[in-house]
Amino acid sequence: MTFEEFTTKFATEQQCRDYLYKLRWPRGFMCPKCQNEKSWQIGDSLYECSSCGHQASVIAGTIFQDTRKPLKTWFTAMWWVTTQKNGASAKGLQQVLGLKSYQTSWTWLHKIRKAMVMPNRSNLSGTIEVDEAYIGGEDPGGKQGRGSENKVLIAIAVEIIDNRKPGRIRMSIIPDASGESLKSFVTSNIKKGSTIITDGWPSYSFVETSGYQHMKLKKKDLTDDETMLPRVHLVVSLLKRWLLGTHQGAVSEKHLQAYLDEYVFRFNRRKSAARGLLFYRLLECAMNVKPITYDELVKRDDFNEP
Repeated sequence: MTFEEFTTKFATEQQCRDYLYKLRWPRGFMCPKCQNEKSWQIGDSLYECSSCGHQASVIAGTIFQDTRKPLKTWFTAMWWVTTQKNGASAKGLQQVLGLKSYQTSWTWLHKIRKAMVMPNRSNLSGTIEVDEAYIGGEDPGGKQGRGSENKVLIAIAVEIIDNRKPGRIRMSIIPDASGESLKSFVTSNIKKGSTIITDGWPSYSFVETSGYQHMKLKKKDLTDDETMLPRVHLVVSLLKRWLLGTHQGAVSEKHLQAYLDEYVFRFNRRKSAARGLLFYRLLECAMNVKPITYDELVKRDDFNEP
């Protein structure tokens, strides 16, 4: 779908509502309370069950809930975000949509990033490299390794495809490099039975007893890191470059996970030739992600991010 096709397909509010209706009720209306399939439309996006009288909205319980802006503007924002190969900034979105409020574009971007985590997404499988890295601070490319100061520790998992290439990835902030923290990350993101490659850090001792095959690489010295886990280090290097280039590195710990989610979404779809398909995938997710307000995203006195 080209941009011209997009603007034709979603030229009106009704076209946008109709599409969201199909995403919410692909087989036709179904009351969330009594499962009745008949309803009366009593508003632009509100339907009343003919059996129990329960009212259900097309956008209730989604990132579009309580929006004061046209759905058409939301659709344009999501199209623009998914077609930006190198990521999107709030400033850029503000300019594209002609929004007066930077706060609005910032909030929208974070809501959209929230929708980038696919509900019930399949875990990584096969052979996976797993490691940790520190992100943030004044120098994103500075000190690495367990124990870096003023940085945020993240866990990274990278599938290996064709015996050498990086496939899908997962990233998550972790409180520390303990076995408990790493086990939570691994079991939440990697399918049991997979082979996990690590650098031999003792905290990964849980791998063998948690339903995985474990390949422990012997670490001779710190300069051997990139040779040992080349795909993880490639992904981390690209992430740091992306944060620095797209967001000027101005990402606080408080919101780092949202940016990691965006990067994972983009990296895992980097070879997609049909950019329009990403827009549709994002819309599907947006209909299954709980709404979040600006106040829930950030305190009023902490509003200073790109």
